[in-house]
Amino acid sequence: MTNTKGYRRGTRYLFSRAFRRHGPLPSSVYMRVYRRGDIVDIKGDGGVQKGMPHKSYHGRTGRVYNVTPHAVGVIVNKRVGNRIIPKRINVRIEHVKPSKCREDFLRRVKENDAKRREAIEKNVFVQLKRQNFRYQRGCLSSAFLSFIMTLNCCRQRLLNYI
Repeated sequence: MTNTKGYRRGTRYLFSRAFRRHGPLPSSVYMRVYRRGDIVDIKGDGGVQKGMPHKSYHGRTGRVYNVTPHAVGVIVNKRVGNRIIPKRINVRIEHVKPSKCREDFLRRVKENDAKRREAIEKNVFVQLKRQNFRYQRGCLSSAFLSFIMTLNCCRQRLLNYI
């Protein structure tokens, strides 16, 4: 058979609902509020055909640039040939969810603000930038107090006996 050229070809498992997760969507999906500038993850839901994104955008993360009553406009980077193009797509809210990629950043901002306020009150310097992992300094051990033994490879012994 020849390869089909349909819009949803190759999505049998991509858009399928999870085991025992079929049926209507919970109302919390429709109650979420999206604003311009929010970062969202695009995930096509096979239970809702309207407003479904193309399979090439499934699993992508983008920024909301437009909000309508039933859908949101999302800017997503897509690789076309040897360049990356920011594409603007309209997706219904059933197929997007708020991204968790900024949670760590926002948590660090709150912690740094608290540290900065505390440092200003105590008039001390505090390091707010993230630091690379530093190894602990090495320590010397005395060879006179420890028992030294020689280890041989077991495989080598077996080969010698054979």
